[in-house]
Amino acid sequence: MDYTDRLRRLSINDDRLAEDLDEVVDGPGRLDPKSLALARIAALVSIGGAEPSFGAQVDAAISAGSTAAQIVDVLVGVIPVVGLPRVVAAAPKVALALGHDVDVDAFGDQPSR
Repeated sequence: MDYTDRLRRLSINDDRLAEDLDEVVDGPGRLDPKSLALARIAALVSIGGAEPSFGAQVDAAISAGSTAAQIVDVLVGVIPVVGLPRVVAAAPKVALALGHDVDVDAFGDQPSR
């Protein structure tokens, strides 16, 4: 199925769309795993996703070849779309998923605010 058929099915909430989910993710010509994981991180930022969800998608992105810098670039890249407050709320969740605790500085002290 080409993208126009898929877009039409999405637009009308076609019942057959559920049958296509495996093809959407794994079919030929679809997003590669790295791009898909980065897109999902961006989506999580937009909806205020939960910490475990960020962990899973950051792990998927890293496993697919993304760097930590690219993941942070996604956060910066979505600011004009979702707004700075959403990105600020997501940043500590992404930091934890990357193995960093932003509430503790490099010396193990709580940051001054």
